[in-house]
Amino acid sequence: MDEFLSLAGRLADSAGGISRRHWRAALPVDAKADTSPVTEADREAEAAMRSLIEEIFPDHGIIGEEFGNVRRESPYQWVLDPIDGTRAFIAGYPTFATLIALAKDSIPILGIVDQPVTQERWIGMAGKPAMFRHPREGGGPVSIPLDARLHGNDKTLSQAVIATTSMPYHFNAAEAAVFEKIRKQCAQTVIGGDGYGYAMVASGHIDIFIDSGLKPYDFCALRPIIEGAGGVITDWKGQKLTLHSDGRVVAAGNKKLHLEALTFLQPAI
Repeated sequence: MDEFLSLAGRLADSAGGISRRHWRAALPVDAKADTSPVTEADREAEAAMRSLIEEIFPDHGIIGEEFGNVRRESPYQWVLDPIDGTRAFIAGYPTFATLIALAKDSIPILGIVDQPVTQERWIGMAGKPAMFRHPREGGGPVSIPLDARLHGNDKTLSQAVIATTSMPYHFNAAEAAVFEKIRKQCAQTVIGGDGYGYAMVASGHIDIFIDSGLKPYDFCALRPIIEGAGGVITDWKGQKLTLHSDGRVVAAGNKKLHLEALTFLQPAI
């Protein structure tokens, strides 16, 4: 795991340097087949990460948003989203992130959420406390464990801050209806954030995050981080996330809140 973590850190550093160089610069924006935007920064950052993986672990598989999959038969799969939140990146918002995961036998065992502009980084490894690394004024980065952040969090829906990435676009009619029912039970609602928003769950700032239509490169990095911080993240059926999950995700700061959300989500399954 130390070797895997070392490489994951190098991947985040490499992708982050490229993202910072292109951030708030004039970049052409292309539309992919699903109409979602992509830029040269997305492609360059993923290419750099893939090159490092090929150099260090050439027998590992890679699942990337921009360049597809290789070596599907490998038990180890690196799952990469070079710029999660490309719309925020294009708009100059510092809420995009690089998402990096390593899955073994389809189960995410390592995850990183890295925000290159603020230089915040969330790191999770299966069975270990998640860590949050951020710049320290007047010095180098400092890392703090997150496992205590959510302990003692006994919030209910009526006290919760709820979030989703992009409500009008990701939910079908039935999903939108159940999200609206949950949202009305909560104290505050936030729209937007992508993977960075899920990191806010791990840090205890957002209490519940619900999405649909996600791909493995959108959610695999999140499981080791949120679980390592003491939170809960599953699909809408309450099943733990794997490479084969259907893309409907609910994360919460405590088990009770998670169970409350699941009862609302059942009609949309």
